[in-house]
Amino acid sequence: MHDKLPACISRFPVALGCLTALAATMQHASAQTYPAKPVRLVVSLAPAGGMDITSRLFAQKLSEHVGQQVVVENRPGAGGAVGSELVAKAPPDGYTLLTVSIAYAVIPSSHKNLPYDPVRDLTPVAVMVNATNMLVVHPSLPVKSVRELIAFAKAHPGALSYSSGGNGAAAHLMLEAFKLATGTDMLHVPYKGTGPGMVDLLAGRISLTMTGVASSLDYVKQGKLRALATPGTKRSLAVPELPTIAEAGVPGYAVDNWYALFAPAATPKEVLALLNAEVARIFHAPDLKDRLAALGLEPAGEPLANTNMYIKSEITRWAKVVKAAKIVVE
Repeated sequence: MHDKLPACISRFPVALGCLTALAATMQHASAQTYPAKPVRLVVSLAPAGGMDITSRLFAQKLSEHVGQQVVVENRPGAGGAVGSELVAKAPPDGYTLLTVSIAYAVIPSSHKNLPYDPVRDLTPVAVMVNATNMLVVHPSLPVKSVRELIAFAKAHPGALSYSSGGNGAAAHLMLEAFKLATGTDMLHVPYKGTGPGMVDLLAGRISLTMTGVASSLDYVKQGKLRALATPGTKRSLAVPELPTIAEAGVPGYAVDNWYALFAPAATPKEVLALLNAEVARIFHAPDLKDRLAALGLEPAGEPLANTNMYIKSEITRWAKVVKAAKIVVE
């Protein structure tokens, strides 16, 4: 018995290599037939917001193109970490996907004791769109520009309050970055979603916020809110009359609020490439152009390599803001 053992051991690397090759072949074959069953799309924020709308548009168009149902499931909570954990622990076969906002970029530095690693256990597929946000104030606030807002905040430190959809949410990040860039002191009031915060802002119980065009432009047109600027790197096609915050007096300030598609790490590269191409095809399609513009959404859809580099740069960038602003999400 023992004299046969060395031969078995010597053949083990060969057998292991064959198994590895077989697994790779099976994985490639499965990627070629993907998707062969319904796909689950987990949305890490609450329904009705810009990311939810974007996710449902993607799901509808992907379903139509590939002939398989894409089921959208909202799993909000903990700044996106609840939905992210669910997908991070799902099989890496392309049948459980995740949509996240810019808030994903702070999870590695702002969340403590996570039961998963957001960088190791998830991989970016594509940035779907950049969502136009507006810096809006209650009309009772005696400011009509970003410069006047900064001057008022400095003259009344701590007197202004701003709402967000929760600790680590997009509005929280944008306005903490604004405070750091301007040396102002404003009180953050987190809500369970953007809706309740908007109710208090409209009632004058909150001074200002950073909010999506789709959810606030009508209030601006009705005079219930006053829009001062947009936070992005360039003026928005949805509200081109509004200056960027950088143009309005804060040089160097630029925050694009992106919505991105992610998958579990180790998802086959062929599947990632297919999904990446679908994102570009869907959001750059002529039939969606006007609809996206009306919602303040501008298509992205860069290749996989560019997407990976961009997400890594965003994680690095927001880690500095998290540390300076002492943002902690339990």
